[in-house]
Amino acid sequence: MFDSLITALDFLTVLPVPHRKDYKPLELGKAAAWFPWVGALLGGLTALVYYGLLLILPRMLASALAVAFWIAVTGGLHLDGLADCCDGLLYAGTPQRRLEIMKDPHHGTFADIGLPLTILIKIAALYSLPLEVYGLALPLAGALSRWLLLPAGKQANARPGGLGEQFSASLQKGSFYLALIPVIILTYQLGWQAIAVAAVVHVCAWLIFRTAQVRLGGMTGDVYGLVVELGELLVLMGFCVRGL
Repeated sequence: MFDSLITALDFLTVLPVPHRKDYKPLELGKAAAWFPWVGALLGGLTALVYYGLLLILPRMLASALAVAFWIAVTGGLHLDGLADCCDGLLYAGTPQRRLEIMKDPHHGTFADIGLPLTILIKIAALYSLPLEVYGLALPLAGALSRWLLLPAGKQANARPGGLGEQFSASLQKGSFYLALIPVIILTYQLGWQAIAVAAVVHVCAWLIFRTAQVRLGGMTGDVYGLVVELGELLVLMGFCVRGL
């Protein structure tokens, strides 16, 4: 179990843990149970950084630097997937051509627009987040978005025989139960608004799954990144909605 936690930390973060260069699909499947826990840790660290920055800086600047920390501590892992999805999913062509575009290391116009826009909206959402909830909302954003990787892993894959398919096959039923614990705890602490936010996030994730199926023929690693980034963003935006 400890090895699985280390694998999850090393795969999802740049935190100083015993480094492993290669991951076998079976190892990642077992480590998936810890993905939301790692996400909660990342959100918690970001909340601590944000708190410290708010003590010495204007809120807008503190928000921008906190988001920069959030991106840096993950190594930008999921942002790259979001950028590739902007290019591939929005391309008006065949599924095969979209997959080819998403494998291209060069970004196109849609990615050049979607990537900075996502970061800007995340900064604005953090800036607008009520100060009384950010200490729990940030961990929830990290945990809930990475929980979605588990149901994502059970979707059809666009590239049969690849890492995604093997990851899906190695996911165990028990992993889902362990992965849900931090999400449930944080949602309970934040109350009914968090329940509403979680419901919206799950609906949006389902729409991404269906879009990937139609336009790509299934899930890819880039779509996983898109799910995480939009999941985080939607949680932050959800707690900014007035009247909830």
